[in-house]
Amino acid sequence: MSFQVHLDGTGDLAAQVYRQVREAILDGRLRPGERLPASRELARTTAVSRTTVSTAYERLLAEGFVNARVGSGTFVADSTGPAPTASALRPRTRDHGSGTSPDVVLDYDLRAGTPDPALFPMPTWRRLIGRELRTGRMHRGDAAGIVALRAAIARWLGISRSIRTTADEVVVTHGTQQALDLIGRVLLAPGDVVAVEEPGYPPARALFQSMGARVTGVPVDAEGLVVDAIPPQARLVAVTPSHQFPTGVTMSLTRRRALLAWAGRHDAAIVEDDYDSEFRFANRPLEPLRSLDTGGRVVYVGSFSKTMLPALRLGFLIAPAGLRAALVQARQITVQHGDPSTEAAMAAFLDEGLFARHLKTVTRVYAQRRTLLIDALHGELAGLLEPVPSAAGLHLSAHLRNDVPDVAARAARAGVAVQTLTDFAQSRPARNGLVIGYSSITAEHLPAALHRLARCLA
Repeated sequence: MSFQVHLDGTGDLAAQVYRQVREAILDGRLRPGERLPASRELARTTAVSRTTVSTAYERLLAEGFVNARVGSGTFVADSTGPAPTASALRPRTRDHGSGTSPDVVLDYDLRAGTPDPALFPMPTWRRLIGRELRTGRMHRGDAAGIVALRAAIARWLGISRSIRTTADEVVVTHGTQQALDLIGRVLLAPGDVVAVEEPGYPPARALFQSMGARVTGVPVDAEGLVVDAIPPQARLVAVTPSHQFPTGVTMSLTRRRALLAWAGRHDAAIVEDDYDSEFRFANRPLEPLRSLDTGGRVVYVGSFSKTMLPALRLGFLIAPAGLRAALVQARQITVQHGDPSTEAAMAAFLDEGLFARHLKTVTRVYAQRRTLLIDALHGELAGLLEPVPSAAGLHLSAHLRNDVPDVAARAARAGVAVQTLTDFAQSRPARNGLVIGYSSITAEHLPAALHRLARCLA
């Protein structure tokens, strides 16, 4: 076989040959049973004496890396010595949250958080991406996101959420998680206290913990986050006021104002995660914290993961003026910029009215599924579950009327994937319940899934 050894012409040449052959054996470039170049041939190609190569081969033979066969040559041994030792390096933080094993095969998926990929307007999206690629504008992106998308997001928020903002205030992100990461990098130091909802969004909790923050859960009641329970030393408070995740309650206007006042008194920041408020099925939405904020305390975070497709990895944040430059710099340091073609396609999707049309279509579909779930909660599941009132989003929560041990595991054995409130809490809640998503299952299959779930709870 052909194997190259490169010598620098100085020092112990035999040792250099030994090390290079040994490394090739250990990393698999030379496999067990392969024949090494003859000592005479390797000496010729490396311009060293045959004695130099023979010395290296003898050392490899003595250490068990090769075998010598009389009349045949030198071959890589079947066993090349002890296995490499495990790395002594360990991550500072190991617990980054948990999820359902990808190996679990289930008939019905009632988990929350994922939109139906079948509803994604693939032909339209393909056309927009193709149009952008045909322009040949494969230029480097902007760390804050291309101007066209930032302007389109600002216009959309003004229409849909009555948020007054401009393109200069918008920072495009790779979804909510990157937005939280940037905020943490800019605002937090190791040991800072972060207040999160309890129960709440586990990836946010895990992210802030990975930064060395001390994360404290704050209880949620029928009006949202209990402001009086926030630790006074909290540097940042992360909330989902429009549709609390996972209970689904809406933070009252009184509680919103109290939270803003608390942040002002304690010199704290508020992260408002408005993750799926586009899907509203009843009542008029309350004003976002961002619109009520007069003190520059709120960083508003949004995402297209629920309305479009998680795989697009598109989200955004709107920050007070004093934070924007630092947030853009943090994004530039971590990822430099997003994909200009995807951002341009999303800008066109918003500006051409396609996003509004898409939302109207998928909201009708989700409304039908939601109605089926509500009917079951007031029918077959009425004696088993007590629904938590909710007017928006892609899931509903319901308290268990009776204590059912290992309810998620029982449902999984019956072929139904479902989550519990305990799955989203750091400590066991006073009342456990189910978080039932209806975005990943069709209206055709939902009744059968709910019937099977009812049998698990009975």
